[in-house]
Amino acid sequence: MIGYYNYTVILTYLSLVSAGLGITITLMGQGHPFLGTFFLLFCGLCDAFDGEVARRKKNRTEEEIKFGVQIDSLSDLVAFGVLPAVIGEVLVWQNPEFTMIPKLHTGNPLDFVVPLLCFLVMMLYVLMAMIRLAYFNVMEEKRQKEEGGKRKSYTGLPVTSAALIFPFVMLLQFMTPLDMTVVYYGVMVLVGYLFVSKIEVKKPGVKGVGVLCIIGALEFTIMALLRSCAK
Repeated sequence: MIGYYNYTVILTYLSLVSAGLGITITLMGQGHPFLGTFFLLFCGLCDAFDGEVARRKKNRTEEEIKFGVQIDSLSDLVAFGVLPAVIGEVLVWQNPEFTMIPKLHTGNPLDFVVPLLCFLVMMLYVLMAMIRLAYFNVMEEKRQKEEGGKRKSYTGLPVTSAALIFPFVMLLQFMTPLDMTVVYYGVMVLVGYLFVSKIEVKKPGVKGVGVLCIIGALEFTIMALLRSCAK
């Protein structure tokens, strides 16, 4: 078989599987966007450590390193690009003002315009995530040749930030009686723009990764408790 199969790619593959399960479960029946959010958080957990695990293998070949970079980005596109967009799509389904299929026969322009705008925002978000990941791969290869070592910062918001941003919006949905669908889509527009912006984001160190993991764990725990109480 082609490809590389060792412990350095396990977390990346787990992230992709989690994203696929999240998309499937989110779209099941009438939609389960909150359940999909738990899978998004797990994808973020896998991504937090996959790079460090890969670097611990000292005898990796150049082909293995490049393979790892490529599958990481491909997995990230599904986990942090497609999955958040699908969660947003199902939020529209569940909004009583919308339906899965616009009721064009009513003559109300909003029956068509609003779902169309939501679809465009979703596609724009996924496109920006793809551009961000492709640009990162190109620039990372260039940086490795010129500088080597670990990078200290990112240009543009890393797509993996979606693992904390969108669960926070969904958490607000649990904590407020207001419908957060519009807010969710507004955040998608903002985050998508930040993906391709030229802002400099400092790469978190070990302590920073630990703090991010704690934040994710808190989001997971609070959402799980609120969901169990709502049943």
